[in-house]
Amino acid sequence: MNYPTLTHPTTLTQATTTGWHGSLQLEFARDPRGTHLTRSFVQAPLKVQRPFYPEGDEVCHLVTLHTAGGVVGGDRLSLDVTLHPQAHTLITTAAAGKVYRSNGQTAQQTVQIRVAESACLEWLPQETIVFDGAQYQQDVRIDLAENALWLGWELTRLGRTARGEQFLSGMWRSRTQVWQNDQPIWIDPQRVEGGSEMLTSLHGLAGCPVIGSFAVVGRSLSPEIVEKARSLWQPGTGAINRASSPLPTPHSPLPQIGVTRLTSGMLCRYRGHSTLEARRWFTQVWHLVRSELLNRPGCNPRVW
Repeated sequence: MNYPTLTHPTTLTQATTTGWHGSLQLEFARDPRGTHLTRSFVQAPLKVQRPFYPEGDEVCHLVTLHTAGGVVGGDRLSLDVTLHPQAHTLITTAAAGKVYRSNGQTAQQTVQIRVAESACLEWLPQETIVFDGAQYQQDVRIDLAENALWLGWELTRLGRTARGEQFLSGMWRSRTQVWQNDQPIWIDPQRVEGGSEMLTSLHGLAGCPVIGSFAVVGRSLSPEIVEKARSLWQPGTGAINRASSPLPTPHSPLPQIGVTRLTSGMLCRYRGHSTLEARRWFTQVWHLVRSELLNRPGCNPRVW
């Protein structure tokens, strides 16, 4: 099948003087053959790979990529995703995202998602590495119709800790809001300032460079599913990861997690030292939710 794609390349002059102004617009529809990408508009440096179907035609897997390798101050990225009724799509990224040290300007990413009635979007990007000195702001809005479902996670590492780098300056901001039937059902603003007390306070990040959130929003979940999600966490692995952390401190706690039942879903939080550890737990919870809500086993994207 041919998938229509409109490409408006950004010139090198524009990219180097005012930052990349990348755009990605995607639409998915369901027909008797399954879910298909029916419209794709891309503007560099954002691109998409050809859809693939490891689970059969009902679920469309799509991988997005940033061809410039990362964002810098002044970059503005816009993603717009629409799922029509009963469509089911899984979107991930080809590699970890990178936010480089700022030149004084803020890098911005805006994501607008619309999920129509009885449709489901699994939004599972790989982690984002925020360099020391980066200035980054992300705004995500998800609009759900009746009986629509959104499963999404966000994993962030503050500083290139593998190289001994800490997040001593800069700013990371992320705001996610989910609306259903024109009513807000979950709003999650987050802000971390480089070098602030919040990074080391026990009431903040407590020296943990990795934070993560995984939300399932759009349908009510039973208390039993919430308890199962908690039980999937294996705290014993945290001690190993902490001991091998490039920046261990005597006051750094073991990784911590939390699971909260929302009015229309569930929220999982992670605070620790390892994106691998966080994603391992998030993936297990994701498999659980898939089985319980979608009657479908887990199917990890091939790029992970």
